[in-house]
Amino acid sequence: MVAGAYPPGSTIKPVLAVAALAEGIVDERTQIESRGGISIGSFFFGDWKVHGFTDIRRAIAVSSDVFFYSIGGGYSNIRGLGMDRMKKYEELFGYGAKTGIDLSGEVTGLIPNATWKKEKIGERWYIGDDYHASIGQGFVTSTPLQVLNSVVAIANGGTLYSPRIVSHIRSADGKVTTVPPSIIRQNIIDPNILRIVREGMR
Repeated sequence: MVAGAYPPGSTIKPVLAVAALAEGIVDERTQIESRGGISIGSFFFGDWKVHGFTDIRRAIAVSSDVFFYSIGGGYSNIRGLGMDRMKKYEELFGYGAKTGIDLSGEVTGLIPNATWKKEKIGERWYIGDDYHASIGQGFVTSTPLQVLNSVVAIANGGTLYSPRIVSHIRSADGKVTTVPPSIIRQNIIDPNILRIVREGMR
């Protein structure tokens, strides 16, 4: 839950949907067609099935990879967020940082960028890296708790908490000390954007 970091896969898509709406990449009526994948030169980036035309709510509901490739890396007339903006919003929702839970051994996971790839791997950043990152794969890793925490922030209207195992402490003489909630950040994003994303998740 806290000590292992793994590719989050499609569980990161609601945060990318938030980012795309907040940055004006798409609006709630924008339709993107999935014919089963997209081709860039000799490379093919597949969807898990043909979804046809999807707006952002349906793209979340059916987990359309093509929709998220498009808003993440850009395709056709969609300009895409690019990794730096994906990273900005993912970090806003708690990815790439410890949650601060009251357990030992927590790791941060990784939200990469072009600088990280050049330093660690010695290669430049490609649009394919954007596409992989936009569906929670490639170099992106997170803990299961980070995924959960990001979903909680979407569900509750934009408050990111530091999770707690302990709710209160009872001393030997029976005195109870409550451990208050710890807020990392509040009012993360426009509540209307969160509503649209929640409707897709529902």
